[in-house]
Amino acid sequence: MTVTASVSASELAAATPSSRDRYVDLLRVASLGTVVLGHWLMAAVTTGGDGGVEVGNLLAVEPRLQILTWALQIMPVFFFVGGFSHALSYRSLSRKADDTGAGLYPAFLRARLQRLLRPTMVFTGVWSAAAVLLQLTGEGGGLLDVALRLVAQPLWFIGIYLAMVAFTPPLLRLHERWGWGAFGGLVAAAGLVDLLRFVFDVPFVEFLNFAFVWLAIHQLGFLRADGRLTRPYLLAGVGLAGAALLVAYGPYPLSMVGMPGEEISNMAPPTFALLCHGLWLVGAVEWLRGPVARWLQRPKVWRAVVAANGISMTAFLWHLSAMLGVYGALLALDVPLPAPASGFWWAQLPLRIVLAGAVTAALVAAFRGFERPTAGRAQGSSGRSGAYAGPAAAFGVTLCLFGVLGLSMVGFGGLFEGRSALLIAVHVTAPAAVAMTLVGWLLVERSGRGVPTTQE
Repeated sequence: MTVTASVSASELAAATPSSRDRYVDLLRVASLGTVVLGHWLMAAVTTGGDGGVEVGNLLAVEPRLQILTWALQIMPVFFFVGGFSHALSYRSLSRKADDTGAGLYPAFLRARLQRLLRPTMVFTGVWSAAAVLLQLTGEGGGLLDVALRLVAQPLWFIGIYLAMVAFTPPLLRLHERWGWGAFGGLVAAAGLVDLLRFVFDVPFVEFLNFAFVWLAIHQLGFLRADGRLTRPYLLAGVGLAGAALLVAYGPYPLSMVGMPGEEISNMAPPTFALLCHGLWLVGAVEWLRGPVARWLQRPKVWRAVVAANGISMTAFLWHLSAMLGVYGALLALDVPLPAPASGFWWAQLPLRIVLAGAVTAALVAAFRGFERPTAGRAQGSSGRSGAYAGPAAAFGVTLCLFGVLGLSMVGFGGLFEGRSALLIAVHVTAPAAVAMTLVGWLLVERSGRGVPTTQE
């Protein structure tokens, strides 16, 4: 549910149909909000003796706090909610499509990716322009160089989500045929990958779990859409027990997010322990659904959820920019940055979070309009354009996927120096990543317009 320019959050909340699953909307907002707070909490900016600026991780300084990631690493919930929404959206479009199903896939991609890609392209454009300007003027150094590298890192989530949307139609067909068996197949594949990785030392096989782990969580959303998650406490118990045993007796680290310098990360690439973590989180939130759903019937509560949903992606994209902006202001004002996890650091933390929230709110006010979806053209595209719409959309989302992932790895720094990052055996530069993302987005937008449909 999105807040538009012509309709207020209050009006949208009042018009919510009784059939809408309000709990899913809350989970979407809460998962992104938890990630934002987690990043603000974990970031630890310090200055060295030579005046250089470094961004560390609180959890690396205080390893005892890594257990918090079992609650703060909540991205599996967002991907689970995505599976639920994608299933409903694709089925709805399927009912409206003509008998040939022409244009169904590009229409689905455009419908699901508008709120994701439009604010992402604006974020990418603003930071690309800033990076070019800084290099042309010779400015930079210190926190600016760090920011150019770090602000793009959360885009990995966008890339994974793009893959989930792209693979929804075939995976939904597998679900409709095999149900829990399709989910079980993905879980078994993820387990086999870790077995080959850790027991038989098969090189590069671990990267397959970027697909198997996250798509298994996504598949749970399909089961949720069909009302088949009837015993969430079992899912939570099995997942929690599995994650605990794997961390205690296996090669897996305690943290469910990546730690600087660690040899094995549960996140990149994802491990079977992270999959178990996702199972327990999904089971836990589903277990709480009944009482929370009743709470969401309160008008004020629901209005707040509707309003938050209208800005959630914009806030997510800009929250690291806001946090680094706060640290930049503190450095400019000669406010001392205490050692991470020290008493002064903890005392300063609430102020930093409040300031980061205020800056994020200002950025959301500036860019929130790009999160509103735009209407497609009138229906009735030509047969020729329709014939190429599917392949064009598939190629477009693939370009977006690799462009966004590449940008998350290389960042916006070193645009003119050819700085690159290795993405699946290919070195990707920031200009190439930005170009792939832009061209891919335009292909998805163009191919998904003017699709012939029939009214229900």
